[in-house]
Amino acid sequence: MGNHTWPGLVIVRAEPTPGALLSVVQAIILGIVQGLTEFLPVSSSGHLILVPWLFHWTFFLEHPDLNKTFDVALHIGTFVGAATYFRADIARYLGAFFRSVRRRTVLAVDERLAWYLIVASIPGALAGAVGESFIEKHLGQPWLIAVMLALFGVVLLVVDHRAKQQRHIEQITIGDAVLMGIAQAVALSPGVSRAGVTITAGRARALTRDATVRFSFLMSLPIIGGAGLYKGLKLAKDGLPPGTAAPFVWGMIASAVTGFAAVWFVLRFIRRHSFDAFAVYRVLAALTVFGVILSGLRPARG
Repeated sequence: MGNHTWPGLVIVRAEPTPGALLSVVQAIILGIVQGLTEFLPVSSSGHLILVPWLFHWTFFLEHPDLNKTFDVALHIGTFVGAATYFRADIARYLGAFFRSVRRRTVLAVDERLAWYLIVASIPGALAGAVGESFIEKHLGQPWLIAVMLALFGVVLLVVDHRAKQQRHIEQITIGDAVLMGIAQAVALSPGVSRAGVTITAGRARALTRDATVRFSFLMSLPIIGGAGLYKGLKLAKDGLPPGTAAPFVWGMIASAVTGFAAVWFVLRFIRRHSFDAFAVYRVLAALTVFGVILSGLRPARG
């Protein structure tokens, strides 16, 4: 509340609450963007920055702390959608993991893959814990996101065309898991794409497209779920600012539904198609960002 006083006169200016600046429509749009781009190899973090930047949604530009909270809510929604799709796989691998722990040995293929999924999640978890502040301060600029979109899109295209499809998910090795885990850590930079770079790493190891995508999606669940749980507990403790409950809920619902749909779509699409369409989209998106910057419509930095 801002007050200005003159002799005999007091003018009171009401400051808008955060809820008044975040509309349900904007929340749903970003929920859809998050749900789709988390599992399409086009970078969800990059799109969540670029969409508000492109349309100049002041809520996300002027409330960075609340923006981070909203981002957490969307990721929780995405996790729910993906976990629902993979519920049978999650139950199978969790069961296999606990059987392996109980026997203190690894015997079955499912037990081995369960351990590999854990191994693959470690680099990303460590990188996120250590470098979160640096990433938020230095790697979220629109021009840099555009560079990453184009660069890693071209790399995905080249690797996918040159790599053979020789090994299925049952043949994944510890080397595959480590390489894809390191790739997932690199994807913390907006524009790289967690799905895109882990798929690229898997294809470089001659895994089939189906095996690469399935393992990539499964290995993302501990990261998405763990980060959502950690930050969600803080969110539950602090509570939501007044007027933001409805946008948050609708954003989470949208991200859950579209996250489920994106997993379903990609797993079916790659059985008959390459990743060319996604690579082309990334390059076109990057060119669009640079075009907007060069035209002066939006600044190079968010």
